[in-house]
Amino acid sequence: MVTAGRRVLILSAGMGAGHDGVAAELARRLVADGAEAEIIDVLQLLPLRLGPMLRSGYQWVIRHAPWLYEATYQLFFVAKRAPSTSPLTLLAAAPLGRLAGRHRPDEVVSTFHLAAQVTGWLRRRGRIRARSTVLVTDFAVHRLWLHPGNDRYLCPNPAMTGHITAMTGRPALCTAPVVRPRFRPRVAECARTRARIGADPGDLLVLVSAGSWGVGAVTETARILASSGRYRPVVLCGHNARLRNRLGGGGTVLALGWRDDVPELMSAAHALVDNAAGLTCVEAFAAGLPVVSYRPIPGHGRDGALAMARAGFSVHAPDAAALLDALDRLRDERQRDLQIARASALFTSMPAVAALMSAPADLPPARTGRAGSCHR
Repeated sequence: MVTAGRRVLILSAGMGAGHDGVAAELARRLVADGAEAEIIDVLQLLPLRLGPMLRSGYQWVIRHAPWLYEATYQLFFVAKRAPSTSPLTLLAAAPLGRLAGRHRPDEVVSTFHLAAQVTGWLRRRGRIRARSTVLVTDFAVHRLWLHPGNDRYLCPNPAMTGHITAMTGRPALCTAPVVRPRFRPRVAECARTRARIGADPGDLLVLVSAGSWGVGAVTETARILASSGRYRPVVLCGHNARLRNRLGGGGTVLALGWRDDVPELMSAAHALVDNAAGLTCVEAFAAGLPVVSYRPIPGHGRDGALAMARAGFSVHAPDAAALLDALDRLRDERQRDLQIARASALFTSMPAVAALMSAPADLPPARTGRAGSCHR
């Protein structure tokens, strides 16, 4: 690997905690290997405070009008005839070009789809000289991740590499998901963890993830689990205090706010019920905790959940009966071990840092041209 002294600029976005979590861990690994790494929130490059407005608007829509996000996703993220370049790409391009000129990185890494569009646009026009790599954080890739101006793509799902190359003409490599080392299979002090959150020794705990924003149909999920009499839901409400207060009324549901002990909670749980197919899912894979997707948020959340299930990494439950059935099946050790093994295999792929630190000569240069679309 070519590591020591290399400068890497990582582009993320504060849309929830997932993209930033991947960026932070990637930076930590790069620095440990002797590189210099800096993280930039691409939303902060947008003028007129459009970045915070975009974040707030997306959060409101996901919470209160998910149908509107689904319509937007279908129109702009996956439609074949969608515009090739968004106004946001053009607005962020000039600030990022100036930033790259000042920092003079050897590599620019995008962990968010808007960043991938901007770097591809700039790279194709020769306004970024550094190699541009897109680290896809989703299990299902939509068109806004893809731009032929980027040099290469790294992704966690081996089923995506062929599609990415077909859409962009650029190399795509399957790499292990980027997860903090705290998330690993272990035998923890479950009794202490249970006592800390108020669970009884005999409870079969099921974590319910609502992301850092506490969104989705998690109230319904918790009710289904609690009313079964077989599982005690532990809802990770993130920063949503209203959701925590609504669920934490002293009943059978354990509602928790933002936590730093999620690895310990995972080690004490029977399964994770997830609705976003994001970083929490991947952390569960690393921790050896089976994942069941139920009522995923629209758009990329649903598509990611279905892609994970098709690959055998998780189970997608289309209704309440299927949710309970999936959790019941995981009580069979053979079924449980098989699902854990499939998900754990993701981490046998090449580490993302090893791919990033490969010699520049190992990669053909990006094609030149003016087109900015991933469409054929």
